Amino acid sequence: MARTPTAVDAVAERYLERSAALDPCAASKLGITGHDRVYEADITDYSPDGVAARAEAARNALRELDATQPADDIDQVTIAAMRERLGIVIEQHDAGLDVGTLNVIASPLQSMRNVFDLMPTDTEDDWALIGVRLSRLPDRVGSYADALRAAVAAGRAPAVRQVVRGIEQATGIQQFFVDLVTDAVPDNAALQEDLRQHAATAANAYRELGRILGDEIAPYARTDDAVGKDEYQLWSRSFLGATVDLEETYQWGLEQLKSIVAEQETIAHQLYPDATVADALLRLDTEERYLVHGVDALQAWMQELSDQAVESLAERHFDIAAPLRRLECRIAPTYTGGIYYTGPSEDLTRPGRMWWSVPHGVDTFHTWRETTTVYHEGVPGHHLQIGRAVVLADRLNRWRRLGCWVSGHGEGWALYAERLMAELGWLDDAGKRMGMLDAQRFRAARVCIDIGVHCALTAPDGGLWDAERAWEFLRTHSAMNDEHLQFELDRYLGWPGQAPSYAIGQRIWQRLRDEALGRGVSLKEFHSRALDLGGLPLDVLRSALMSDFATS
Repeated sequence: MARTPTAVDAVAERYLERSAALDPCAASKLGITGHDRVYEADITDYSPDGVAARAEAARNALRELDATQPADDIDQVTIAAMRERLGIVIEQHDAGLDVGTLNVIASPLQSMRNVFDLMPTDTEDDWALIGVRLSRLPDRVGSYADALRAAVAAGRAPAVRQVVRGIEQATGIQQFFVDLVTDAVPDNAALQEDLRQHAATAANAYRELGRILGDEIAPYARTDDAVGKDEYQLWSRSFLGATVDLEETYQWGLEQLKSIVAEQETIAHQLYPDATVADALLRLDTEERYLVHGVDALQAWMQELSDQAVESLAERHFDIAAPLRRLECRIAPTYTGGIYYTGPSEDLTRPGRMWWSVPHGVDTFHTWRETTTVYHEGVPGHHLQIGRAVVLADRLNRWRRLGCWVSGHGEGWALYAERLMAELGWLDDAGKRMGMLDAQRFRAARVCIDIGVHCALTAPDGGLWDAERAWEFLRTHSAMNDEHLQFELDRYLGWPGQAPSYAIGQRIWQRLRDEALGRGVSLKEFHSRALDLGGLPLDVLRSALMSDFATS
């Protein structure tokens, strides 16, 4: 039976609508559909005034929430989650952390470009909408430049490392807009010309942004990558929805590394007697049975593996709704080397998708490494978790289904899903298990690096963490190439608290599972109850689950 919407649901729905209007790039990423596709035609205002408007929307929603009484247990969870999430938004704004942000992966510089990856290109109407969005980009780029200047004036200039990388990315993005429309609507000359003009102005806007970064921001950029413990604690809470003891978590990360390395050594000897872990990783890369050649074959391999997982896991281990039984695996239109997931739109007209961004010149892929990634991004990882929330329209309000993304919850679940697939026997092949362990080792290493550098802790060699120590530590604990690892290090140094949220979130998920099983709850029931709550701050997730299990 469908649940009757409540007054609390109404507050959450109004906040989601207001947030989507104020942050259309985020609305597109979350799959929020608007009236007359209005959200799909705009670019987020990243100016100081635009940022302030989003913080004020959070304050207003909390005031509404304070005057509203919960009608049931679902409302209680909604209230707890909104107070935590919106409270973080306000705290970060009051601390000046949300104006003029710049990093290599998740700042306005990338968001204004990445939103075009999510837009359909099947019809002339689709392309016309892209044209409208392109036309609005120059003004928004200018507003973002104003925010960068405001950050400098407030003494919160970005780190020089992020500025240098931002200039490089701005240069590459210029060409993206030109390429985006090159082959569009060949049978409509007028629309094609309109698109080319808008793409050219968008490219010019990013050219000017690169100049501003170099001439106006770089001279004031700070040389220290670290943000300090107090600021880091706030960032950590924002990505986890939980407060953790940073020193204890850092030590846990070091212990996790030792445990994973020991397991890798065992697997290495199974694969190649007397081989070190490093030797085994190199030899795995040469084994023909783990090689896929060409991007078309890569896409087909991803799709086949994803389909196998869905078919096998549905019903037996997870409840997978019919609209989620198909996950589209695609080659991304970018070339960064990243692999990522985008959820289905709320009306399910846009399906969940797994994207692989293949760098220029890369034509050979190693399935021993990436089998675990397909489970992370697909089923039982992000696709099952995010998609399940989307289809629960009869139980959860739209903010709970679409607007409450918490990295520690989402990425923690995806890492938990990787380990779960190993437990279920899907990674018994020694090479594929080594790939899972390599990924888990990498995530544990960045717990140590991220907390260590930003909080100025003591590194294993006895000195204080800095970028140089972090680089050597990262290379020791990952089989990725140096170019990819350099991007990863730049990411950690410019986006504090996010990278550790994967492994820390996984730790919390595993603790919750152990506690549930200890209460006699079956594994499938635990998964169903947890995922049916939608995305939540991890402290709220624990409270909701334990309350549920106590009364069942």
